Amino acid sequence: MTDAVLSERRGRALFITLNRPAALNALDRSMVLAVHRTLMDGAADPEVDRIVIEGAGERAFCAGGDVVGLYYAGRAGSPEWEGFFRDEYRMNQAIARVPVDYVALLDGVTMGGGVGLSIHGRYRIATERTLFAMPETAIGLIPDVGGTHALSLLPGEIGTWLALTGARLKAADCRYAGIATHFIPAERLPLLRDLMADGEEDAGTILDTLDAPAGDSALAALREGIDFHFAHDRVEDIQASLAEGDDWARAQYDVIARMSPTSLKLSLKGLRMARGGTIEAALRDEYRMVSAIRNGRDFYEGVRAQLIDKDKAPLWSPATLAEVDDDLLASYLREPATGDLEFD
Repeated sequence: MTDAVLSERRGRALFITLNRPAALNALDRSMVLAVHRTLMDGAADPEVDRIVIEGAGERAFCAGGDVVGLYYAGRAGSPEWEGFFRDEYRMNQAIARVPVDYVALLDGVTMGGGVGLSIHGRYRIATERTLFAMPETAIGLIPDVGGTHALSLLPGEIGTWLALTGARLKAADCRYAGIATHFIPAERLPLLRDLMADGEEDAGTILDTLDAPAGDSALAALREGIDFHFAHDRVEDIQASLAEGDDWARAQYDVIARMSPTSLKLSLKGLRMARGGTIEAALRDEYRMVSAIRNGRDFYEGVRAQLIDKDKAPLWSPATLAEVDDDLLASYLREPATGDLEFD
């Protein structure tokens, strides 16, 4: 186990706490393994019928994976790259399949790996501090951790929009999109924990009792435009549609134009492949993609520009959508030399 993941059994509930508040509870490999083991222990305990996961502090549930650590691991040729993604994706699959109620408290920043820790579970609780995003195309990655599967299930083309632009959603938007199943003010989370531990009702009944209005969703007003512009199956066609749209659409065009062209096309490909499929199939495809991304340039350039040098000026290669052709995309979907992802 690791001090960065705490677990406590209280009554009928097993509580898991991500305990790296100074790092916004970002995940490393030891944390992924600890969460997975704790999930399995909870599922095997006949006296546990709910698992509650949250992040320490008030700023973040989980801001994602340790991408800077992956940057150095990939540069060094370390097997830690494949090891991290393999272990993380197996944990994501376990969350989706765990036989007891799984309750994620999205109190604060919930991005990347934090999405994978929450969105596949039965219940996802937003608070007024929730900030949700899948910003991977800005660092040369894809919306992974089962994100291609989960985003493909959102209404209309909301998932496509989120994946390509990295747009950030607050609580009301998360409720509108179905990302969050409930809204509970942060001040009521202590009561929620007590009821999860000692309440006689099932988890869903407890959450329904505490559920509160999240407010008006700005996303609702954008829905028509999102569904119209993002329904295409080629990024070039999405961009062409946005370029002819209103001020909001042209702003989305500008956002997408700053992202890695390879990541954009891989992300859209992954979303379309995931439609109607299982989380296992999506995770296998994502694992193929990230294994190939390791050998490319854009991830390292994106992390450098966003998180290391912080000049916000990545030089993508290929630099244009036109250069990311079908043959290049196909090369990212081959079985890795280390083999495909497998599940127990």
